[in-house]
Amino acid sequence: MNNKHVAVIGGGIAGMEAASVLARQGLKVTLIEKQANTGGKLNDWDHLFPDFSSPDELVNSLANKTKDSGVNTVCNTEISRIERNGKRFELRANQDVRFFADAVLVASGFNVFDATIKEEYGYGLFGNVITSVDFEKRMKKHGQLHTIQGTAPKRVAIIHCVGSRDAKVGNTYCSKVCCITGIKQAIEISEMLPDCEVFCFYMDLRLYGSKFDSLYLQAQKRHKIQFIRGRLSEAAERADKSIQIKAEDTLQGRPLRMTVDMVILLVGMEPGVSTSQLIQKNQMTVDENGFLKSANMHCARNQSTQEGIFMTGTAICPMAVNETLENARSAATEIIHFFENRRP
Repeated sequence: MNNKHVAVIGGGIAGMEAASVLARQGLKVTLIEKQANTGGKLNDWDHLFPDFSSPDELVNSLANKTKDSGVNTVCNTEISRIERNGKRFELRANQDVRFFADAVLVASGFNVFDATIKEEYGYGLFGNVITSVDFEKRMKKHGQLHTIQGTAPKRVAIIHCVGSRDAKVGNTYCSKVCCITGIKQAIEISEMLPDCEVFCFYMDLRLYGSKFDSLYLQAQKRHKIQFIRGRLSEAAERADKSIQIKAEDTLQGRPLRMTVDMVILLVGMEPGVSTSQLIQKNQMTVDENGFLKSANMHCARNQSTQEGIFMTGTAICPMAVNETLENARSAATEIIHFFENRRP
């Protein structure tokens, strides 16, 4: 098995973890990343939930593991086509670069929902309407939250399920991490700006992970975050650049109107564009939500519908960080078993 070569497409945390596990088993591994650096979207994140740890520490740890295990990491390279040549694969990239491998692992990640599609929320039109991703980037770069006027907000509304569970935009699935992300960001705002009122507008709170519920209770009891069950219907900018929002409080069955200094939209996950391109050119199959379809969702989650091509992480479906890393290790195990059981 030591002469076998695995090409891993995508240098986010799933690709990095799987690559290092495979390399430690004696396989030759090439990790291919389209950006200048590995780490994926966590490079823009300020803190992780539920423990508020640093994503930089995680990314650096994974980078050291790939380096120490002998993974060949190639950046600024995007795979556009996978072609089968007998039992091997030829991967074609930009600038006519080619790779050859005995198995392929697709770890191409996800795209963030484009909030401008929800025009009624005013993203891209009103300066004080930002996304949860924008919030993380601002906090990582500046360590503080300011309105477009340069002042600290006194009232912030956090809107759940933007681009998820929404038939109008074609995404009927739950993105899984938005609820806990909103709670984490609400707590961060409260700790940074103790006098700021924070309101979370949600459809249903879906807190599946360990310690997620305790973080939700902490947000209410210690930080006085106010949770309102209702979906935002409209946001409008006032003359002073504050945002007037209209919603319905579905628990009380009455319309609600409120003026806030800032609105944060919790944007969901969508299938990655690069994943879609690979699918179209290689007859791989997607599920009803556009993510890569497993050969069997129960016992072959990491196997694609094409023999020798595997997938992991958020290329399969929305996942949190810890779940993504666990799935990456599972994918590596599947590839090892594939080589062990393969006929010469």
